Amino acid sequence: MTPKLFSELGLSPELLKAIEKLGYEQASPIQAAAIPVLMTGKDIVGQSQTGSGKTAAFGIPAVEKVEANKRQVQVLILCPTRELAVQVAEEIHKLAFFKRGVTSLPIYGGQSYDRQLIGLRQGAQIVIGTPGRVMDHMRRGTLRFDALKMVILDEADVMLNMGFREDIELILKATPAERQTVFFSATMPKPIRDLIDKNARNPETIKMEQKAMTVPTVEQIYYEVDRRYKIELLTRLIDIHDLKLGIIFCNTKRMVDDLVDHLEAQGYQADRLHGDMTQAQRDRVMGKFRKSGLEFLVATDIAARGIDVDDVQVVFNYDLPYDAEDYVHRIGRTGRAGREGRAISFAAGREVFQIRNIERFTNMRIQRGKIPTADEVHEVKANAFLEKLRAMLTSGEYEKHDRLVERLLEEGFASTDIASALISLLKNGDGAAAKPAPKVEEYDRPPREERPSFRDRDDRAPRGRFDDRAPQRDDRRPSYSSSRDDGPRRFDERPARDDRGNYAPRRAEKAPFVSKAPRKDGVLSSGKIVIPPPGRAASAPAKFIPPPVAAAEPAPVKTFSDEEILSSVKAPVVVTPPAEAKPFGKAKISRKTPDAQTRLWLGAGEEQGITAIDVVNSISGETGLPGKVVGKVDIRERHLFVDVATEHANSIIAKLNRAEIKGHKVKAKLA
Repeated sequence: MTPKLFSELGLSPELLKAIEKLGYEQASPIQAAAIPVLMTGKDIVGQSQTGSGKTAAFGIPAVEKVEANKRQVQVLILCPTRELAVQVAEEIHKLAFFKRGVTSLPIYGGQSYDRQLIGLRQGAQIVIGTPGRVMDHMRRGTLRFDALKMVILDEADVMLNMGFREDIELILKATPAERQTVFFSATMPKPIRDLIDKNARNPETIKMEQKAMTVPTVEQIYYEVDRRYKIELLTRLIDIHDLKLGIIFCNTKRMVDDLVDHLEAQGYQADRLHGDMTQAQRDRVMGKFRKSGLEFLVATDIAARGIDVDDVQVVFNYDLPYDAEDYVHRIGRTGRAGREGRAISFAAGREVFQIRNIERFTNMRIQRGKIPTADEVHEVKANAFLEKLRAMLTSGEYEKHDRLVERLLEEGFASTDIASALISLLKNGDGAAAKPAPKVEEYDRPPREERPSFRDRDDRAPRGRFDDRAPQRDDRRPSYSSSRDDGPRRFDERPARDDRGNYAPRRAEKAPFVSKAPRKDGVLSSGKIVIPPPGRAASAPAKFIPPPVAAAEPAPVKTFSDEEILSSVKAPVVVTPPAEAKPFGKAKISRKTPDAQTRLWLGAGEEQGITAIDVVNSISGETGLPGKVVGKVDIRERHLFVDVATEHANSIIAKLNRAEIKGHKVKAKLA
């Protein structure tokens, strides 16, 4: 098709001025083909790939057809998700900037009804909404279609996949029969064609023929790697390519949450986007991502619809999509508007056949990548550091320290040794290996805006996963003889060695009760009194084992050697190993229960995804008591302890035994 300028499409001066302000000159193929047909009033069916300019293709005619002096809804645009509705509304607002009296209004779930009602009463002519919220306003009588001229279904295939078919048919049935109907979609499966045949009048089909359905400027590559090593490979690729802005797609909300926790623990700026989040949380995350306040956005397919952010360097398919069409939508988030991008997919075992299906669907070859080794990652980072150092030396913009260097030379140190020592100090952060921040319960977690930024790769905390000398998880047991100062101790609490060589406070004159809490290796998990095991001398006194004082750290990612990762690609099937039991020393031990409170044991913990705020909300919601009756919450792997006001302990136990926490039945009893 011959390229066309917008000035050749017969648009009004106001629209041309807005288009010029947006920086557009030449219409894209779908815009050049669709705009003239839509201006005649005909129904059309437009099929084009993601990122090809479909929004402007239907947005420009929609703004042109609106009568500014008529304060009624004249154009209805249906979108599958909130994010896409907001994106389309922003584009329509920009196109109508110079056409006075034309207003657009996004309506979607999760937003206050009051704001939407005010906009409808003020007479918004263009309404952009999700099917569910549009139906709500129709039932309330706040959205009427008496003056409707045009109905546009954007991403129609996605709306049908999400189960909106009945809603769409009811909405179309409520609109005037003489309306203009427009369908835009990246794919045209049979349900879409059936919907078109039923609701459109002799539509004209506009299809952008192309050799490949994916953007040619996007480099596509996949790595065959076992699921156990995906996080290891992901961080290696981020470091070796020096990626600073990307989207990582997962198939489940739980995988999104887990991956964000792993990335944050290793120093990356990451955040999540999935269906369990409120609209305010989504808006905050997307605003931060658009301003490059995040390095990586980890998202599910549904939540990521409508993400339109410039300069996204890479899209990771951490989990391969179930449908080849979703692959097209995912990688369309990068390489937009002619920019270069990169799409990286992880496949394991039989998932390689899914890669072949995607290749057949997109008519494009996806190259298999070679997994980078730890040495290659170190080499790339060293070269990047060398380039920075070389640039600084070339520019001469650094402070001179000749006197210090001369003093070291006079002391007999070689110049090469001095330089090497300085580089080591720079790379290691003054030689101190920074530890990851301890895990904080959700209600104590500071806002993400207040957390430190790790934009410079060399400032990140050293990561033990690439270093064979780094301590493994089982090597980092807490020590009761730690030199950390936790404040002054009373004289009668000075530690003394027992007969096993352990440090423990001297036995009190009157021992408290013996806890029935679960025991591991002869030590009570709650830090109470331990009775000597059978066989020990009867004179051996019971001793008190104090809880560890070290703060809990995020669970580190298991380190694997290059040989283990490379050998995993030969595995014909995915074998998920049984979860390893967490070391007892890593448990989050709480301090002694205050006298005014009683400790309860609940049969649910981290495995059920329960957090401290869930426990507080459940107790408060079931009993009607204020949240202040709940004290310390100590969450373990399969159970938890919670301190509650003694006077309410029995009633709380009774209520919790008939309730659920986060969908899980729990058993509550005195600890």
